[in-house]
Amino acid sequence: MDDQQFRDLADRALTDLHQRLAAASDQCPFDADFNSGALSIEFEDTPARFVVSPNSPVRQIWVSAHLKSHKLDWDPAKNAFAANGQTLVDLIAEAIGKELDEDVKL
Repeated sequence: MDDQQFRDLADRALTDLHQRLAAASDQCPFDADFNSGALSIEFEDTPARFVVSPNSPVRQIWVSAHLKSHKLDWDPAKNAFAANGQTLVDLIAEAIGKELDEDVKL
């Protein structure tokens, strides 16, 4: 994958995630902001903040959530960025669910 392909895939993945988060935020107490290529998720009832951002030099999407860093590579079989078999959308849904102590579907 070259740099342009990575940028295109990362932008599509983050745009899709942002749209899913915007829809879910109507039912859950968090806000999602997509600005300058990075996505941040902030919670209303806790001081937690998650950050999802592309890292072009290594062609990964990095997620910072719950004091952990997740590094996701493009998985052609899943047609998504993933780590340890878990897609970006699934990882974020799980992290938000853990923060809110409820199941969250994105």
